[in-house]
Amino acid sequence: MALKYHPDKNKSSGAEEKFKEVAEAYEVLSDKKKRDIYDKHGEDGLKGNVPRSPGEGSSYTYAFHGNPHDTFRMFFGNEDPFANLFEFGLGRRSDTARYGPDSTVFTVHSDPMGIDQDLFSGFGFGGHSSPTQCQGHASQRQDPPVVVDLNVSLEDINKGTTKRMKITRNVLNPDGRTTKVENKVLTIQVKPGWKEGTKITFPKEGDQSPNKIPADIVFVVKDKPHQTFTRSGSDLKYKATLGLKEALVGTTLHIPTLAGRTVTLPLTDVIKPNSTKRIQGEGLPYPKQPSQRGDLIVEFDIQFPDHLLNKTKQIISDALP
Repeated sequence: MALKYHPDKNKSSGAEEKFKEVAEAYEVLSDKKKRDIYDKHGEDGLKGNVPRSPGEGSSYTYAFHGNPHDTFRMFFGNEDPFANLFEFGLGRRSDTARYGPDSTVFTVHSDPMGIDQDLFSGFGFGGHSSPTQCQGHASQRQDPPVVVDLNVSLEDINKGTTKRMKITRNVLNPDGRTTKVENKVLTIQVKPGWKEGTKITFPKEGDQSPNKIPADIVFVVKDKPHQTFTRSGSDLKYKATLGLKEALVGTTLHIPTLAGRTVTLPLTDVIKPNSTKRIQGEGLPYPKQPSQRGDLIVEFDIQFPDHLLNKTKQIISDALP
């Protein structure tokens, strides 16, 4: 609610007042004495408008005099509460200082900004209940899985790698009602040859709450764009540029590979537009048989001249059938 009504993000009338109310609620509910009074007597009890029962001690009067921005900053631990959030309200940033270059940090909470859950693939953590809390409930609903793209380079797919994803989530306190923020690092062993779309599921690692089952976190492998190659299953594609002369009379190409070597490819036949050549075994490992590999497919981009001299046209005309 604080994210939803924060005046830096919500410019509607009344948002700032709502933001103050949220800070006041947090101040009350995070203090055991204030919360106990509120649970028994509501707001009137906090304001001293309810007669005290015998044994409850002297009357108590509470008024919020704090700065809601200070409360918000204390809770999120940051001067800028949106520093770790996507522009649509969900967080992801790289945290190389602590977890290394293959680490990612993301913060996912249930609909913090009134976001369309379907649009963002169910970014919302679910809750958790203990067996005693389930009594009287026929069933509990688990929130949709939290789906997160796992961007992996072709070099990492070629050899395999380890990715560490730091999540920030809410976990239940021992009282089974309140929650606290917890950081956790999920480790993913990316296997050689994994295809784009491969899913890695961490069951029930989402937000915990008294009434729901925590959501699963699902990472989906996505290929990072590569400056040299594109991927087609376990095959790699490489585009080689040829002049018209080379396409007609032949040449020798030196084709790079993902492993950093070069392969010599002699061209002795006429290379037609849209034709390809295969270099066997220079693709990616097969996911189920990593000792075997796909092929490197060389596609040809034939560059035609923009114009020819009449003399050259005559020579070509005489030479070609």
